[in-house]
Amino acid sequence: MVESPDSSSRAASAALTALPRWDLFCRVIDNHGDLGVALRLARDLATRGARVRLWCDDLSALDWMQPAPVDGLQTLPWDASSAISATDVADVVIETFGCELPGAYLAAMAARGRPPVWINLEYLSAEGYVERSHGLQSPQFSGPGQGLDKWFFYPGFTPRTGGLPREPGLLEQVLGHDGRAWLAARGWAPSPGERVLSVFAYPHAPWDAWLEQLSGPWLMLLCPGAAQQAVPPRLRPGQRSIALPYLSQADYDRLLWSCDLNLVRGEDSFVRAQWAGQPMIWQIYFQDDGAHAAKLDAFLGQAWSGAAPPTRAAWTALNRSWNGLAPWDERTQAALTDLPQARGQARQWRAKLMEQPDLVTQLMGFAVGKAGVSG
Repeated sequence: MVESPDSSSRAASAALTALPRWDLFCRVIDNHGDLGVALRLARDLATRGARVRLWCDDLSALDWMQPAPVDGLQTLPWDASSAISATDVADVVIETFGCELPGAYLAAMAARGRPPVWINLEYLSAEGYVERSHGLQSPQFSGPGQGLDKWFFYPGFTPRTGGLPREPGLLEQVLGHDGRAWLAARGWAPSPGERVLSVFAYPHAPWDAWLEQLSGPWLMLLCPGAAQQAVPPRLRPGQRSIALPYLSQADYDRLLWSCDLNLVRGEDSFVRAQWAGQPMIWQIYFQDDGAHAAKLDAFLGQAWSGAAPPTRAAWTALNRSWNGLAPWDERTQAALTDLPQARGQARQWRAKLMEQPDLVTQLMGFAVGKAGVSG
């Protein structure tokens, strides 16, 4: 059952009254996807009334991700956290993706009169271990954080997980968006008969095989990165491309809402494409041990479970081929000629995800519970 806006707002207000100060820590590893997730979380908390500090070892991408300031949100360099005193430690401390908090900050947490709620926000997955691991406690028996408890919080796609990032009013924005007008205003309008595809991909994407699969006229909107170099010289007849500038997170969302098909990667764009309600193909982060294959299959099994069997088989095959896990064949070709069916399934899946409370609402309730404060 979907929570009513009133009940969600009351729960959020109670949580932020009890625990108004939040610190989020993030490290940039090999791209800015982790920072993108952390920024959305921090911004959502701040717009709901929390006082939030986002500490990161590379804040440079915020120049384009979030060019305008957000009331209640400070962005600070990672090393500055070493000067924090026990009284300045936040009520809730979120360690994103196991980034390991600075030792000096941990020591300040341990010295705080009332320990903060310490949460490790994990990576998103549809695999079964997420439900089993969500909410588990990890007491700290040694090191600067000795005596503290860390709690594991897993985003996910089912009611037994922490849900997905979804700011209040998002669906209303999506449904009220005029995609063609938005593209035209930026000089990216398709020609008559063209379908529009956004492309955000890792360098190892199988570009030639992919472009061979596309039939009919397509306009490809290429996000900064590998696609802008790899795609233009490979275009087939009837295909054209435009290289996009770096977009703010808000404008990237609008791009996804405006396209007939979205190629996304990693975690942040992957989640935002699901809220767009348009067909998407996910390039999962490659892992040398092959663990990405099970992660992809777990998601496809859930997201396409309600689709007609031919549509499910075709789109599962297409996603696996795009990730180098299956050959390209007649099923992958069939998927791209079946966009209306895929769009219908994308919107059914979105509706199912909307039934869960969003990630921030669940995080706030979780933190209040672990602090021993009644919401």
